[in-house]
Amino acid sequence: MTGDRPAVALLGCGHWGQNLARNLANLGVLRVVCDANQGTLDQVQKTYPEVQTTTTAKDVFDDPTITACVIATPAASHAALACEALEAGKDVFVEKPLALTADEGEAVVTVAERCNRILMVGHLLEYHPAVEELRRLVEAGELGKIYYIYANRLNLGRIRTEENALWSFAPHDIHVILRLLGEEPVSVTCQGGSYLNEQIADVTMSTLEFASGVRGHIFVSWLHPYKDHRLVVVGDRKMAVFDDVEQSTKLRLYPHRIDWVERIPKLVKADAEEVALPNLEPLEAECRHFIECVTQRTRPRTDGANGVAVLRVLERCQQSLEQGSGEERAARPSHALEAHHPTAVIDPGCTIGEGTRVWHYSHVMSGARIGRGCSLGQNVFVARTAVIGDNVKIQNNVSVYDGVILENDVFCGPSMVFTNVVNPRSHVSRKDEYKSTLVQQGATIGANVTVVCGHTVGRYAFIGAGAVVTRSVPDYALQSGVPARIKGWMCQCGVRLPLKVDDAEETCVCNACKVSYERKGQQVVALGSTNGSME
Repeated sequence: MTGDRPAVALLGCGHWGQNLARNLANLGVLRVVCDANQGTLDQVQKTYPEVQTTTTAKDVFDDPTITACVIATPAASHAALACEALEAGKDVFVEKPLALTADEGEAVVTVAERCNRILMVGHLLEYHPAVEELRRLVEAGELGKIYYIYANRLNLGRIRTEENALWSFAPHDIHVILRLLGEEPVSVTCQGGSYLNEQIADVTMSTLEFASGVRGHIFVSWLHPYKDHRLVVVGDRKMAVFDDVEQSTKLRLYPHRIDWVERIPKLVKADAEEVALPNLEPLEAECRHFIECVTQRTRPRTDGANGVAVLRVLERCQQSLEQGSGEERAARPSHALEAHHPTAVIDPGCTIGEGTRVWHYSHVMSGARIGRGCSLGQNVFVARTAVIGDNVKIQNNVSVYDGVILENDVFCGPSMVFTNVVNPRSHVSRKDEYKSTLVQQGATIGANVTVVCGHTVGRYAFIGAGAVVTRSVPDYALQSGVPARIKGWMCQCGVRLPLKVDDAEETCVCNACKVSYERKGQQVVALGSTNGSME
């Protein structure tokens, strides 16, 4: 590449543009930085005194010495600037997303082809050593048949006002999933919530279904207590975890398997295998690739067609998100009087899903979130930050306080009690000391039970009437007493399992529903039913 390196102009030197400027300067190709903020340009000149600056993109497009442009402006301007640069005879590297619609993206691709220019889209994970190795493993069949893929891209980070979390975060993982599978989804659904700015989703969950039978789940949020950038690929031979927050080992393989013994599946766990990777900065590799494509006139790995494929999925997710939020608004109180008793107090600003019933003298506060098909009995209180999933049954005289989360299919018996402070005093305010309580899917809490805050009640656990829960409860545990202790184990169907309470390992089959279970000490896992179906 020596002797004919491109002269590159960077358009946009904000939060991410600064990283691009650093890498382009280190590679010796940065010539001009264009940004509307003069203060930003002053800082650029201090850091890179040999680089020219301008506040006008036209100066860049009219400069015949500039052969390539890198565009890192707000997403809404990507398509227009890319087309102008291409028409001006520049090769273009545009940060994701390529455009805000698939039609716009295809128009940019058409311009690039007509002008015979390089068009590359900035899907950074394509150039991450862990993703490169993960793609090799999938293509080589080392993970076996792929069952599903899920991705978390979560942070308490910079709040965008020009794009929602779906368009800001999800393109990374959509791109990786499409590349790993080599196909586009046949079905897409997306749900989310707007909490800081109306109509701008801060949190979204997208589900992708593929013709091959693979499913993908993408959870993105900039309202999350900690950073979590993780992608998990589950195959029938091995499972892979790419954790980009991990400092040392970013890619691990788990060779778990399921053996069938006498027609009963048995889970066999194995230790994680750390995958050695080269110590390379993905952004540097991405910039190097763009320079190589420009100098050698080759098609980028993340070309315009790749960018449009991601846009098609994003568009479908956005349509589903808008349709889902519309249905949610229709289900909010307005409200269907046949579902909510006239004596119930339902404050504006709460969310109540379709088919949920709220009975006599109950109170749902503004901000509370309740799913579909729930039943709230007489004199139930739901606080502002409480979250209740789908198909939850809450019997009479129960208060779901701030910090309590009830997942789908939870049952709360009459007059059971949640707390949210461990040391309350009437004369001392402890609102900043609330501890959360999580009740996981399918759990049952009996009448007059007290659940001390700060603990988790595991999936399908069963708490007997009158018990006091003072520590977290394992999945499927049957507990009773004061304080509550494990007395046995319960099937998902609500029938007691023939499992002991000791440190041994054993398996059993539920006499009622024929689901098989494995216990290792105080950890119980459902393996599936004798007819071959899995949980």
